[in-house]
Amino acid sequence: MDTDEVMLNAEEEMEGALNSFKNTLQNVRTGRANPKMLEGIRINYYGVETPINQIASITVPEGTQLYIKPYDKTTLSEITKAIFAANLGITPQNDGIGIRIVLPPMTEENRKNVVKEIKKASDEAKIVIRNIRQEANGEIKKNEKEKEISEDQRDEYLKDIQDLTDKYIKNVDQALEIKSKDVMTI
Repeated sequence: MDTDEVMLNAEEEMEGALNSFKNTLQNVRTGRANPKMLEGIRINYYGVETPINQIASITVPEGTQLYIKPYDKTTLSEITKAIFAANLGITPQNDGIGIRIVLPPMTEENRKNVVKEIKKASDEAKIVIRNIRQEANGEIKKNEKEKEISEDQRDEYLKDIQDLTDKYIKNVDQALEIKSKDVMTI
């Protein structure tokens, strides 16, 4: 593989790992209502697995409440079942027009557990980034061995890959710090 291609590929993969981690963080409950909590929930809508946000409007009437108003009222019971099945620790209340979800307040222990979980996810993201670095370094060393690049060029590329790795690990740490503060804020 061409050396510049190795660099571009490594950066794309590291960006993907960072984005995946950020997506994980979006689904973490902070004590405040967020429609993204329901993003992964799908219901069977006329034979097609459909995300809730495509068949209903999701609003936040208060800081600790979500209100789901389906465009088709016949889907109310399906949506309620799907929310229960998602096992989010929330109880949907069907009022005949929509579904209200009141989020219970998070205890200090819950908050600490959530921070532990996101710390674990950040560690996993860092491992993925380091594995990408390792693969890229292997390609660079292979290119040097095959005389495609000089020893000095190899050292420069390895330094660039390390700089890239440091940048993405720092971004993961920053995202973790922001979310941890958010979770611990009452």
